[in-house]
Amino acid sequence: MRCPNCNSLDTQVKDSRPTEDSSVIRRRRVCIACNFRFTTFERVQLRELTVIKRNGRRVPFDRDKLMRSVSISLRKRPVEPERVEKMVSTIVRELETGGEAEISSEVIGETVMEHLRTLDDVAYVRFASVYRNFREAKDFADVLGELSGEEEARLAAIRK
Repeated sequence: MRCPNCNSLDTQVKDSRPTEDSSVIRRRRVCIACNFRFTTFERVQLRELTVIKRNGRRVPFDRDKLMRSVSISLRKRPVEPERVEKMVSTIVRELETGGEAEISSEVIGETVMEHLRTLDDVAYVRFASVYRNFREAKDFADVLGELSGEEEARLAAIRK
């Protein structure tokens, strides 16, 4: 591992431990050259995924980009970071175990929306507005109607 301070490749692991959900290994490291201490995180990757963009371009899948876009939709919402991390890990695992090495951006977007719908309605609408490229207020009204219809069906099922 390259030292972020002096770029030396001579670093040593001082401590390793799993995170709470055991999906990531946290490693404390020290640079032998400059004595700088830093932390790295190691995650299992089942396969290399490639994203096929709407314009046909192929780019490597970036978990951090997914996390950033989800975090933007959840900005100022009362959702714990642990739940967000767990949701993103679940999405990535679904994509990796889906059987395909190349995944369209539409599949990723729909998967994210499906998970956001269960996590936070406001974040779902925010993400949908960007993903589906809303142009007018009617687009928001359609999604809100969709959400309220689901809520009414859920309440009716509980009453029975």
